[in-house]
Amino acid sequence: MAALWSRKREAAADEALIRSLYEEHGRALLAYATRLTGDRAAAEDVVQETLVRAWRHPDALVNGKGSVRGWLLTVARNLVTDRVRARAARPQEVAETPATPPVARDHADAVVDSVVVLEALDRLSPDHRDVLLEIYFRGRSVTEAAEALGVPPGTVKSRSHYALRALRETFAGQQVALKGVAG
Repeated sequence: MAALWSRKREAAADEALIRSLYEEHGRALLAYATRLTGDRAAAEDVVQETLVRAWRHPDALVNGKGSVRGWLLTVARNLVTDRVRARAARPQEVAETPATPPVARDHADAVVDSVVVLEALDRLSPDHRDVLLEIYFRGRSVTEAAEALGVPPGTVKSRSHYALRALRETFAGQQVALKGVAG
């Protein structure tokens, strides 16, 4: 029980030490770190890490070898130097440009979608499938599709309407089947 009490007193004393360090030297530390880093957020991180180091090594603050502020500023400078060295050791990030397209994500979903669409197209009649291939996959207009298929434009419109309706029904049936399996 005495050891627990002792630890609580030490923790309270450490907390009071850090609080007083921050109150006395926090502004100077933040100004110094901001000047070194050029970034307020990074400077705040440096100040926090400096105070953590002071908390871990309280004996360095009271050993009488120089000023406390000098020790804190030295620790802050060393932390900034370490950050700069760490950043220099990593390869530089390269921004994406129009000449270099972004890295493609996992293509598994696109493959599955393609397989599902191809299976659904196989279930259509050849006339309906040919109309959809001309209009959607080859990018032809109704008139161009009609010329390629040798049918009137009205027939192309009608077949595409019924083909899309059949595809929707096929996909709706698959959704119901999937819900039945998952539920």
